[in-house]
Amino acid sequence: MSALELPCAGGCRCGQVRLKINAKPLLTMACHCTGCQRMTAGPYSLSAAIPSDGFEVTEGEPVIGGLHGDAIHHYFCPHCMSWLFTKLEGVDWFVNVRATMLDDVGWFTPFIETWTSEKLPWVTTPAKHSYAALPAMEEYEGLTKEYMAEG
Repeated sequence: MSALELPCAGGCRCGQVRLKINAKPLLTMACHCTGCQRMTAGPYSLSAAIPSDGFEVTEGEPVIGGLHGDAIHHYFCPHCMSWLFTKLEGVDWFVNVRATMLDDVGWFTPFIETWTSEKLPWVTTPAKHSYAALPAMEEYEGLTKEYMAEG
């Protein structure tokens, strides 16, 4: 496993949208919800919560896809429809970047897994913390401190 080297870049499958990360993740996650399963066509989605000021789109213009009119905005490449990142309405301090969209993902391991109540029965991850749904809001500060201390 390699270490995360900053800055790091990534992008969609076709290359029309490119991303740049200039900050270490606050947390890494695997989400087992059925929505993520359907959007990835896989057993879960992998994401890294990146501080907003350490994230930028450097090429192209992503579009909102997935659910529309929701407080969760999933951004996709308008050409190849790769799911790139997610922003939560009213939560401006981080962006959930799909880790597999980064050019080097060898450093990534999910620290927490969420929505295990919806996971496929044969799926396992190396995550240190598992939640049937989402962690309680008051748990995030401790989780991010623990993750960053191990970083």
